[in-house]
Amino acid sequence: MKGKQVAPDAAAQIDGMIFAVLLLDPEGCIAQANSAAEEMFGRSAHKLIGEHLLQVLRIENERVSASLERGEMQLIARSLSASMMGEARCINLTSSPLNSDPSWRLVTLSEASQDDAPGDVEENNELRAPAILAHEIKNPLSAIRGASQLLSRRLGERDKALTQLISTEVDRIASLIDRMQQLGAKSSVTNGPCNLHQAIRAAMAVMRASRTRDCELVEEFDPSLPAVAADEGALEQVLTNLISNACDACRDVEDAKVMVQTRYSSGSVFNAIRFGKATRLPIEITVTDPGPGIDPALQDRIFEPFVSTKPLGQGLGLALVRKLVRDMGGRIAYHRDERASLTHFRINLPLAG
Repeated sequence: MKGKQVAPDAAAQIDGMIFAVLLLDPEGCIAQANSAAEEMFGRSAHKLIGEHLLQVLRIENERVSASLERGEMQLIARSLSASMMGEARCINLTSSPLNSDPSWRLVTLSEASQDDAPGDVEENNELRAPAILAHEIKNPLSAIRGASQLLSRRLGERDKALTQLISTEVDRIASLIDRMQQLGAKSSVTNGPCNLHQAIRAAMAVMRASRTRDCELVEEFDPSLPAVAADEGALEQVLTNLISNACDACRDVEDAKVMVQTRYSSGSVFNAIRFGKATRLPIEITVTDPGPGIDPALQDRIFEPFVSTKPLGQGLGLALVRKLVRDMGGRIAYHRDERASLTHFRINLPLAG
């Protein structure tokens, strides 16, 4: 008979959590930090210990910040805009006192963004319905287009413009339906080692060829980055969409520059339940534009289908971007820096292999 297994102690259990866990003393200073906290802050526990929480984590929401300062009994906050070691982040936060000594608190932190959704099952069900409807609509559309082509052969030149209008509008609706079907379709990406900068430059080349005077495209790459785990075609499609949106956003800005940056972000840990484990996404791509940004009322919904800030927008572009990024195992987030008047879309991807 085997001997009884000894369970790991509390410190080992906390160190194994995918969330950043900080123990605060009665003064609000960090007394302990687990490995996930080291990853998130990009600093060792040795350097974090002794620092006041609100010195290393600056929270924009004054009410939440004041609650942490006062050490209130319990606090739960989601999707907070914060600055962590000078870097803008979107986080979830909890704070609760220890039962043994309420003056000491345990704080947990995790990444949050517009990309965080209620769950894959609900999202897939939500997107599957329009995909099924799209399939049913395409058949009568084909019949309408065919009928307009037959009519055009029997009409005079003056009336042919009407049949051409019908065909054009049918094609426009069919294109919209194709995009709806893409949203509801199962993942079609095939991840493999991908040259990140090659995909970015291909997308930028497409934009330079199609936009001659809207804005200047600028690259700021880290040439030392290794290959990422991604589908090169899907990644190029994602970047083409984001760069196009960025150019549209700064159309009225004089001497506008859209910048695409890459870097290694050691603190990026995506706590993805659907993967069953913490997945590190250290490779970061940022598309930045100097446009006016997105209406604050829509910022939390910009990745949802049929939500658009453009007068004639269909609201499918960013929804499809999010789907493709998720299918590749990554994440995407929107951030507005009002102080610098810049809009950032950040993609985080895993390393190949």
